[in-house]
Amino acid sequence: MENKIVIYTDGGSRGNPGPAGIGVWIKTLDKKYGECIGIKTNNDAEYEALIFGLKKVKALLGKTKAKQFEIECYADSELMVKQLNHEYKLKEERIQKYFIEIWNLMLDFKEVKFNHVMREKNKVADEMVNAALDGKCKQTSLL
Repeated sequence: MENKIVIYTDGGSRGNPGPAGIGVWIKTLDKKYGECIGIKTNNDAEYEALIFGLKKVKALLGKTKAKQFEIECYADSELMVKQLNHEYKLKEERIQKYFIEIWNLMLDFKEVKFNHVMREKNKVADEMVNAALDGKCKQTSLL
């Protein structure tokens, strides 16, 4: 087996800010997750989805084994991908904090790459976001 894990992440909010959810598909391990994350912006949700995905991969592999794996991340947020690839500056303090958290998580793996993918190619993660927003998040929000 090649030591590479492919993950797709997506985040979204209804209202921006509004009730938000994340979706993660760890394609290589065939694992899917959808979670509610409270009231957030779309940007926050995109970052939180990626953080969740990296933490989940580390937990599934174990700390020692994770160091041997290259992680390929795909997200449909061009802004986030360009920020993580040092193409765009991080102006907002809360986004800088997400960036630092992701940078620290990267140290747990052999290598982490960030790739932009069109929304049509990110359907599984998008479905997980919408399932969370339509189900769990709706039940817990005060709408």
